[in-house]
Amino acid sequence: MKIDNETALDRGLWNAIKSTSTVIAVALGTAFAAVPAQADSGFENAHSLRSLDIMLMVTALRCRKGPHDFQGDYHRFSAKHLNDLNAASRTLKRTFAASYGEKNPARALDRMGVKIANSYGDGHPWLTCAELQQVTRDLSQSPDAADLAVNARYLLSASRPQTEPTPQVAQNDDLQISYNMTAEWEQRP
Repeated sequence: MKIDNETALDRGLWNAIKSTSTVIAVALGTAFAAVPAQADSGFENAHSLRSLDIMLMVTALRCRKGPHDFQGDYHRFSAKHLNDLNAASRTLKRTFAASYGEKNPARALDRMGVKIANSYGDGHPWLTCAELQQVTRDLSQSPDAADLAVNARYLLSASRPQTEPTPQVAQNDDLQISYNMTAEWEQRP
C-alpha cells in the first residue's frame, strides 16, 4: 500500500510541475510577444539572412532541371556573403541560448532551417525560376548584410509586395513571412 501512496504523490508532484511550467511558458511567451519588432534588429537581420540563404538554396535545387538553373549563381552568392551568413548563424545561436534558454542552439538552428526549407519545397510563392535566377545574380553583387536583409524581407514575403524593396519599406511595412514556426522562440511578429 505504501508504494501506491508514493506513486500517487509522485503523480501529483509531476502534475504540479507541469502546470507551473505551462504558466511560466505562457508568461514568457506573452512577454516576448509584447517586445516591438524593431527591439532586436540584430536578431531580425540574422533571421532574414538565414531565411534568404535557405530559400535560395532550396529553390535553386528545385529549378536545377529547367532552363533557369541558378545553382552556380547561388554558390557565388553564398561564397560572396559567407562571412555575413556565418555571422547571422552565430547571432541566431546566441539568441536562442540567451533569450530563449535553448540548451542546444545548433540543433535549434537546424530545426529552424528545416522548417524554412520545407516551406519552399513547392517553390517560391510568387517568383519563377527565371526571376529567382536574376535575383540571385543581383544579390551576389549586394554590398553588405544590411542591404541583403532589406532584400530578404521583400523576397520572403508570402505574396508579391506592391513596391520594390527599400529601407523605408522594410522598416514601415509588415510583411508576412511565408512559413510558420511553432516553437516559442521561433514565432515571428
